[in-house]
Amino acid sequence: MSILASIAPPSPPPKPIGVQRGGARAWLIWALLETLNLEPEPELEPGGARAMERRAAGSLGPLSEENFLCLAEAGVQSPEFTALCAQLVAELRALCPLEEDVSPTSGPEDAETFQIELSGLLQELHCPYTALTTGDVTARLGSAHSCLQLLYFLSSELQAARLLSWKRPPSPRQGAGANAARRELRLISQALGRPEPAPTCPIPQLLEDIKSKVAEALSALPAGHQEMAPLLRAPLTARQWEALEGIRQALCAEYECRKRMMMTRFSVTLQSFHWSERAKAQSAALLAAVSPLRQAESVASGVTLARLLAAREDASRIVSTSSGRCRHRTSCAINKVLMGGVPDRGGRPKEIEPPMPTWEKRREGGGGQQRWGRRGKKKK
Repeated sequence: MSILASIAPPSPPPKPIGVQRGGARAWLIWALLETLNLEPEPELEPGGARAMERRAAGSLGPLSEENFLCLAEAGVQSPEFTALCAQLVAELRALCPLEEDVSPTSGPEDAETFQIELSGLLQELHCPYTALTTGDVTARLGSAHSCLQLLYFLSSELQAARLLSWKRPPSPRQGAGANAARRELRLISQALGRPEPAPTCPIPQLLEDIKSKVAEALSALPAGHQEMAPLLRAPLTARQWEALEGIRQALCAEYECRKRMMMTRFSVTLQSFHWSERAKAQSAALLAAVSPLRQAESVASGVTLARLLAAREDASRIVSTSSGRCRHRTSCAINKVLMGGVPDRGGRPKEIEPPMPTWEKRREGGGGQQRWGRRGKKKK
């Protein structure tokens, strides 16, 4: 499937494009020039097509509508046309992973090689134009119409690739993981009473020093002390660590969604207190009390895999919240407060009465067109 079809529903190929002098569609030329980020020339350069052929391959410079049509009419025999196609393909390869590539030609003798390379590229892009994908490879670009159609297809694919790259979510910064690891190492050194590691210190040596320091601290604990026993003891492979990181990201996204919803509900509840006239006088004091809390609260989650490594065995104890021993510690006076009676505000759909129809004046002449038949009564 082509790149353009991935962002738009499939549609039949456009109608053939006329390339006669003065009959080419200006919108197509300007769309191609806009795709190339080139400025159109106001007038044709002296020498016309000969001046364009003297340009170096890859340095196209500004193109006008007349020059663009000259390129399409020159076809694959022109190095300028192949350089334009190579520039479009190079920008397309920078945005999406393509295996095929085309190279600009230096003369008419390289036209056959260029068309063979182009055939593989069009097949990889699933080009919908049968004139460019069927028949003899060396005869597909024999007309100016087919050359202009090729430029139209490559430019539309490049535009679609640019749209997809703009919509793509930004990738995490390369240095974000290194900064987080450096911060964790600094915190570990502070907890163990070690000096802050130097930036040039090798990582294996630093980890060995930390391991020996931790073993020394654990040996100083009294015998039978199990509070510092880690919960996770089994070594994990690289694939398992990647799976854990994916689980952590999914849980963080769910947590952030729930926290954002909770903060939104809190804001809506807070706004409901401003409805009464008495509360409107205290709105400034209410906002002054709530604003610092909102600024201090963050939606983003700070839970990392380091929390998993720091978990201890006592964190896996499952205690029923309804047990008497647990309720003896968690019960408080607020649990005994019951909500008082509130008036019924109604609003049930089944209690809504239909609206009273509006009164209208009787229409003149209404009902006079119908005549009801009278059934004759039998005389006794």
